[in-house]
Amino acid sequence: MSDFLRLLKSNRNYRYTWSGQVVSEIGDHFNNIAVFSLALANTRSGMVVTGVMLARAIPAVMAGPLAGVVLDRLDRKQIMIASDLIRAVVALGFILAVNRSDTWLLYLLSALLMLASPFFTSGRSAILPTIATKEELHTANSLTQTTGWTTLTVGAFLGGASVTAFGYKWAFAFNALSFLFSAACISKLRAAAGNFRAERSGLTENEVVRPWHEYTEGLRYMRASPLILGIALVAVGWASGGGASQILFSLFGELVFHRGPAGIGYLWGSAGIGLLVGGTFAHWLGKRISFGGYKKAVSICYLIHGGSYIVFSQMPTFWLAILFLGISRAAIAVSSVLNTSQLLRHVSDAFRGRVFATIETLTWSMMMLSMLGAGLASGTWSPRAIGVVAGVFSSSTAIFWLWANWTGRLPEPARAGIEREEVEVHGDPLV
Repeated sequence: MSDFLRLLKSNRNYRYTWSGQVVSEIGDHFNNIAVFSLALANTRSGMVVTGVMLARAIPAVMAGPLAGVVLDRLDRKQIMIASDLIRAVVALGFILAVNRSDTWLLYLLSALLMLASPFFTSGRSAILPTIATKEELHTANSLTQTTGWTTLTVGAFLGGASVTAFGYKWAFAFNALSFLFSAACISKLRAAAGNFRAERSGLTENEVVRPWHEYTEGLRYMRASPLILGIALVAVGWASGGGASQILFSLFGELVFHRGPAGIGYLWGSAGIGLLVGGTFAHWLGKRISFGGYKKAVSICYLIHGGSYIVFSQMPTFWLAILFLGISRAAIAVSSVLNTSQLLRHVSDAFRGRVFATIETLTWSMMMLSMLGAGLASGTWSPRAIGVVAGVFSSSTAIFWLWANWTGRLPEPARAGIEREEVEVHGDPLV
């Protein structure tokens, strides 16, 4: 905890980025709880939840490659601000979906919201090595992810309670305001170079006219590094069951345990607590573990995650289910922090936008298939049975990682990054 406080106190750029993250991500979870609860309240159908999730996943997949190219071409700070402003307008539009018996507007607005999201989320990952020194990087990554999981916990609990107490419109209005706050915070970032463009050679005429070639260059870069490719593939393996879990949270809260919006909020909140605990442990572990130990830890984490999720799906009582859900998410958090720290250390700045956007795109693609499968299965299978399958699929990625490590296919690549003097990391207190 002292490392986190020291980083926030000394690093002005990171402090602004973190402040915007806290508010905007709490707003995101207000939106999630409100949208899923509204969809289920109107239809009582798990397939409608699947439809909303797919409406979010498909645009994210489509936008990912473009977001990666744009973030590696243009000023990442300006792209992130534009993403926030667009999402603020879209988030406010959800108010129009309240008091309607149909759901098409929920699908449309969910799609537009996620179409703009990769430009911000991949951008935030890409600028992290720019706004933090090499010594601060692991702490900055740990705090960024831990904060995301903290806001998941707070946002889920508060979102469920606020929807129950005040209705859907207030949740959507807060989400819109949170994006505006995030944009204001990102606008305060400063770089010594005057911008947050990636350092790279000039664009060729072919790259300007045909950005797909530039994106495939990023894919070749990933393929040339077994570790980077391996991290991307284990994320895809997790998503094979992780997508289904997004559907199951709503089904377990509403239909299995019959607790309404508050039940969904409790499930998301317990997942957030598990992620928070795991992320805090991963920060401690990442500063002490060797590269070989890191690779072993990843396999262990996925096995614990899958097993705990299977147990969660079979628990007869709500509070026992919450306990094992938290354990499952704690294991995923450890793997996530360790993997992302490796990416931040080893991915070249010129490719960072494309690498993070590609991993996000691949993950969303698999999640989309997993969500579709869970939604279709919900018509004939019980949520508990689907949960077992999801747990098995999520933990299967450990087998691939164990094999790759055992056969020596995951050597540590050369480190990449920028020097401290290239960016202003200290400055005036946050005001």
